[in-house]
Amino acid sequence: MGKRAYLLKLLQDVRASYWFLPSLLVLVGMMLATLMGWVDRNASVLPFQLPASLLDTQADGARSTLAVIAQSIIGVTGVMFSMTLVAVSFASGNFGPRLIGNFMRDRGNQWSLGILISTFVYALVVLRTVQNEIEGDTAQFVPQYSLLVALGLTLVCVFTLIYFIHHVPETINVSRISAGIGASLDRQVRELIDENNASDKQVGPPKRDPDHVVTAWVSGYVQTVNFNRLSSLAKEKNLHISLSASVGAFVTTKTPVFEIWAAEPLEDADAIKECYAIGAGRTENQNPTFLAEQLVEMVVRALSPGLNDPYTAVDCLNRLAAVLTTASTYEGGLKRRSLDHISFDALTFPRLFAATFPLCRQYIRPDNLVLNHALSLLDDLAKIARDEDQAVIKSEMKALRADR
Repeated sequence: MGKRAYLLKLLQDVRASYWFLPSLLVLVGMMLATLMGWVDRNASVLPFQLPASLLDTQADGARSTLAVIAQSIIGVTGVMFSMTLVAVSFASGNFGPRLIGNFMRDRGNQWSLGILISTFVYALVVLRTVQNEIEGDTAQFVPQYSLLVALGLTLVCVFTLIYFIHHVPETINVSRISAGIGASLDRQVRELIDENNASDKQVGPPKRDPDHVVTAWVSGYVQTVNFNRLSSLAKEKNLHISLSASVGAFVTTKTPVFEIWAAEPLEDADAIKECYAIGAGRTENQNPTFLAEQLVEMVVRALSPGLNDPYTAVDCLNRLAAVLTTASTYEGGLKRRSLDHISFDALTFPRLFAATFPLCRQYIRPDNLVLNHALSLLDDLAKIARDEDQAVIKSEMKALRADR
């Protein structure tokens, strides 16, 4: 795994992580406390003066207020974190463990945790600046403006708690979960179509054995491929590169990742090795079929004897049908993506379709309600799909109607 692809993967992981935004807000809280401490010591720089009634807190009162704020907020934060764990456990148990990442990436949870933790840190930093008047050189210092900001942040935390209590039930609402996955999948398909319409013509690899084969350094899933860098290298060195393992595929240390045809001897393939990254699990980055399979997993679980929830299955099938409609009709539909000097297994309509209805066929057929709805969706899709997409749709309709 190369540095370039690893850094790209790391950036994607950080942006999608649960800890990054709260950690950033903690740093903001510390900087704000430092800034307000300077303002309290240089109040003359402010363009306005607050009423004296707001700036008359004594040292003991300020210390008690800040201590109460810090203690209360850290207690509430523990409750919020427990609620998040309960929601994640419920969702992963009922809808599938692969959905945990969606909850961890939820911005509402991240902002809520970050606001409370940063206020807690702010109160602690300001608390240590409060000083009583003691005999000697130490003069009394009460950070009046910092205390007012702490009270304002506490009010923000109260509203954040109200929002969080409302937000948590929303995050485990099955319709909201399926809608979020469907929207992400639809967005990725649209982006692929837009990229395909502006891409170069694809030229197949030479009809001979490759000159070089790049294998994986570790076992795992291909998470990221830097196609732009790969294409630039191929043009620069006059290479033809074939991506043998598609994004989302599991590879071992003996699995070929890239096959390279070179017009001249290739002395160093390290630059090409830097164009991919491998991780412990599949992600939705550059891998729309992973999102489609999440909806399929929800359908399968909903139709299991333990849950027996056909309406959840119907809702997920609706999302899949909406994405397939986009894949066939938006801006001419999905085409085989091509890059100059690069060959790879691009996402096409048949490949996307194979990751949707066919995967849950055996679970749909025994349930008449879901079966009839699936046939209705496919019939509507067949009426508007491109001619080249009709075959796979009608084949699936025929398979669903078998033995009826």
